[in-house]
Amino acid sequence: MTVPEKNAVILVVDDEHEHADGIAEALDKLSARIITVYNGTDALEILRNEKVDVVITDLKLGGDIDGLKLLAEAKKHDGGTEVILITAYGTIETCKEAIRQGAYDYLVKPIDVDQLRGLVREACRKISIARLRAKITPSEGEDQFIFDGVRGTNQAMQRIFGVLKRVAPANISVLIEGPSGTGKELLARAIHYNSPRHDKPYRPLNCAGLSETLLESELFGHVKGAFTGAATDRKGLFEIVDKGTLFLDEIGDMPLTMQAKLLRVIEDGVVMPVGSNKPIVVDVRLISATNHDLTKLIEEKKFRQDLYFRIKGVSITLPALKDRAEDIPALTEFFIKEAVAETGSKVTGITEAAQEILNHYSWPGNIRQLRNCIKTMVVMCDRDKLDVRDIPPDIYHVRQLASGAKSEVSLNEIEKQAIIETLAKTGNNRKKAAEMLGIGERTLYRKIKEYNL
Repeated sequence: MTVPEKNAVILVVDDEHEHADGIAEALDKLSARIITVYNGTDALEILRNEKVDVVITDLKLGGDIDGLKLLAEAKKHDGGTEVILITAYGTIETCKEAIRQGAYDYLVKPIDVDQLRGLVREACRKISIARLRAKITPSEGEDQFIFDGVRGTNQAMQRIFGVLKRVAPANISVLIEGPSGTGKELLARAIHYNSPRHDKPYRPLNCAGLSETLLESELFGHVKGAFTGAATDRKGLFEIVDKGTLFLDEIGDMPLTMQAKLLRVIEDGVVMPVGSNKPIVVDVRLISATNHDLTKLIEEKKFRQDLYFRIKGVSITLPALKDRAEDIPALTEFFIKEAVAETGSKVTGITEAAQEILNHYSWPGNIRQLRNCIKTMVVMCDRDKLDVRDIPPDIYHVRQLASGAKSEVSLNEIEKQAIIETLAKTGNNRKKAAEMLGIGERTLYRKIKEYNL
């Protein structure tokens, strides 16, 4: 099967042609190049000659080379390659042993397509983070703690960094509070990837909007026939992330009955899949987050106090981005690198004029909005530097001025102001100003004449 080459490379291996092609088709919409082979020999050839990010292989391949041998070979050639095994019920124990040998996870036939896509996305995300960490690792002598997008010089954030360094290595629950979009999941990932569990699974789950039944199935899993639509057994997140980290976002929106069930799992370290009477022992580090005031919810009898004390081993409160505006340039730089790594773009930075506009915007959506904005800019930009013209309209039409007064500003007015400020910074050196603005000298001359500067 031929798919245009994009970012991640996924190798699908199965001696049943129809099954292999079905898996490849299910993954076709992902940002990946998918290679499909039908035997272990061809798979080994691919692994030895190409850089493969994720291998999805049947455990039994009908020859001398099975899924376990491919796992060993993949790890031998590139320890960063993630392997997902496909198995029948009778070989589940073998797959569990394979996970202990370095496999990312396994799926039981018949495959749940959504679960497969989710596993592949998370495996690719893990690889992307590992590559980004390698690119931005601090130089020798600097602090080696890696914050995935949670960075800056703001004093409140510096105190949070200090807490993170102490908390990450400890096996303690963490509660992250703060407005929506302030980077609570980024913080959770930073804790996980700097903990002794960094090479084990990390999974996020947003509790908001999920019914009790769906939430219980997502967390604890279910067995075939447990409820209408449960056609196969399905592992819950607690079992999937065993020895790893589970991030429960918007935990304040969890139904009270589910809070009681979650508390029991936290206290006992045992989950019971829906419809099963067989307990499963798990070892999971829990990180929770909310934009609610949980103490107020406790007073209103909407959140259990005993659960609150369980999840609040250490509490961290993130400030809104507008309260740490001095960190916007560092965050912008990080998100540019992240977007470039994800998209393969040739963008190397941002012009001072464009950065100035971002610095003075109020960012009601906080870090999430900034991150999405930068990714959009990187995707749409066909030059080496982002500039004013790349800023999305919802950002450049409403601008927070340095004086603190809000005003509606048109694109032309912003462009004019950017040119004025850049010319002032360069002492009216038009060549240098054009370079800083990311435009040609002729374009700058035309704009100067147009705006009567």
